[in-house]
Amino acid sequence: MLGNVSELVDDCSHTNYAGAPSDGSVWQDAGKDCTYRVYRGGSWDSNTDELRFAYRNLWTGSSIQDFTLGFRVARTLTQ
Repeated sequence: MLGNVSELVDDCSHTNYAGAPSDGSVWQDAGKDCTYRVYRGGSWDSNTDELRFAYRNLWTGSSIQDFTLGFRVARTLTQ
């Protein structure tokens, strides 16, 4: 999936991982303005240093629309 679009996630912007949930849940702080969200990875229009899952941009507004940003829909399947 790398290189297609940068993935916009539902986490509020944080400068580091201190206090991040360890169960993979969304990281939102009660009472915090989540105007700025995180996007991960790079798109087809990114520099090569951005084309990895560990890359994250912390200052993307949640109302930004761009042809290089997208999101992934996931569903948990049960048997």
